[in-house]
Amino acid sequence: MSSSTLNVLLAQPRGFCAGVTRAIDIVERALELYGAPIYVRHEIVHNKRVVETLKAKGVIFVEELDEIPEGEVAIFSAHGVSDAVEKEALSRGLPVIDATCPLVTKVHKEGGRYAVKGAHVVLIGHAGHPEVEGTMGRIPGGVHLVTRPADVEKLEIPKGAEVAYITQTTLSIDDTRGVIEALKSRFPMIQGPDVRDICYATQNRQTAVRKLAARSDLILVVGAKNSSNSNRLREIGLELGKTSHLIDDATDLDPAWLEGISTVGITAGASAPDVLIDELLAKLECLRPIELKVLDGVEENVSFKMPEHFPDAPLHKKKA
Repeated sequence: MSSSTLNVLLAQPRGFCAGVTRAIDIVERALELYGAPIYVRHEIVHNKRVVETLKAKGVIFVEELDEIPEGEVAIFSAHGVSDAVEKEALSRGLPVIDATCPLVTKVHKEGGRYAVKGAHVVLIGHAGHPEVEGTMGRIPGGVHLVTRPADVEKLEIPKGAEVAYITQTTLSIDDTRGVIEALKSRFPMIQGPDVRDICYATQNRQTAVRKLAARSDLILVVGAKNSSNSNRLREIGLELGKTSHLIDDATDLDPAWLEGISTVGITAGASAPDVLIDELLAKLECLRPIELKVLDGVEENVSFKMPEHFPDAPLHKKKA
């Protein structure tokens, strides 16, 4: 391994977005108020370190509500849930705290408004993603899911029908541009959200990684393998011709990647905590002397309020 100085560039912004911060804060506050165990449907956010840290404090993650005992507090993840899941919780009388990201909730409401007006709603997103499953289960009458421009031609929508589109929040303006163009080409009167409704965090992190790629020989993206926005950051690096790796944490770093590299760019997905970046920097410093610089970028000051009536309204959790 070379002993020459390694230039390390940090993207700005990177890591936690406001929706992720809010979701984790909700779980932490629920633990303080009601004590362990607290049950969360699906991973609160897509990050192994976050999930394992919360498990150690008494959080139990489940796939479905029927795994939650009667009377125990249930939290819905930041990705949102379908109407059916919400109704199931209500029918069982489970004390529920909804940690759905407000930007996801906004998409649900927009889709619902279009559907109520009689429009066919098209959702741009990835099949199987928790947010997409939740959104599809929130729109009256169902939605048409498309991922690529080629999917638009396959849509079975009657000629002359009203059409509207909504998007998965972890897709940026750049990610959806081609699909939106295809939709507008086939349905000239289609309605859709203003570009300002696209998730700010997704767009900002993608813009930052493009700037990073212009100045780096290698890009490391810290994030979970099942994180949509983290995977996209890696893909952008590759599209710009730079070797790019998505790693869970510092233990995934292969020292061989640094051979012949003078500048490495580092970023993190919206659900990756700062501690993972710190650990990666420490490992790099063990391998080579590093010179660290944070690139100029958007300073995010967005914050979201806690869910209505939480934590003011007590939940009646049964204790053993």
